[in-house]
Amino acid sequence: MTKETSIKLFQDHNVRVVWDSNQEKWLFSIVDIIAILTGSERPRKYWSDLKKKLKLEGSEVSEKIGQLKMKSPDGKMRVTDVADTEQLLRLIQSIPSPKVEPFKLWLAKVGYERIEETEDPEIAFDRAMETYLKKGYSTNWINQRLKSIEVRKELTDEWEQRGVKKGLDYAILTDEITQAWAGLTTKEYKDFKDLKKENLRDNMTNLELVLNMLAEATTTEISKEKKPETFLENKKIARQGGTIAGNTRKEIEEKTGKSVLSPLNAKELGGKIDNKNMGIEE
Repeated sequence: MTKETSIKLFQDHNVRVVWDSNQEKWLFSIVDIIAILTGSERPRKYWSDLKKKLKLEGSEVSEKIGQLKMKSPDGKMRVTDVADTEQLLRLIQSIPSPKVEPFKLWLAKVGYERIEETEDPEIAFDRAMETYLKKGYSTNWINQRLKSIEVRKELTDEWEQRGVKKGLDYAILTDEITQAWAGLTTKEYKDFKDLKKENLRDNMTNLELVLNMLAEATTTEISKEKKPETFLENKKIARQGGTIAGNTRKEIEEKTGKSVLSPLNAKELGGKIDNKNMGIEE
């Protein structure tokens, strides 16, 4: 497992954190988080007691906690319990502390909004538009991005209808499409743009988004006609859909003399994504 270690600042406190490139997750030192949120001088003891409390509550989260060697204050590498973001948010809910209350309120708000979006999907698009605007993306790029979400949803609906399982199977088929049109797997593409947990499509230029949409929309249409019954048949169709967009990419590159794939990501563009630097013609 390849990991990139660093120290992140959390309200003026150091939190040890590791990036797991295989799982594409940040893993946080639990005792560091507990020390900050509780002010306890014995965070390891607090964590030990909390694990017992979680078991009494019927939670299995403590049993799924992993361990990694991290540098201690004395400079030595010692094994410590780590949690990913989802596990950490669950642990936070069981910590009675004024510092934790804002997190609990935020989780309640997010949960309520998710229920709203389930009942009325249009709300999700409105919130997405607002979020992208706040991040500095142009209106033209946002419209393109929202369209890409619609295209992706049509594809995953088709996969679901064909019996494809969510999760790993979706990831494998997405890799087939991406490899066929971009010449890179999803992970390689993210590495190319120096991304970790960030969404790949949020860091695509307009042209990259268009070709990705073409690949996914084509895959959807072929699947509707061919009606694949096995995962291998779905995989073959995913490759076909991606190849069509890949051929288009090659033609564009031949005519323009430059690569369609851009190493630039939203962060490198200063968070101000305008029409020019995202490949949109005025």
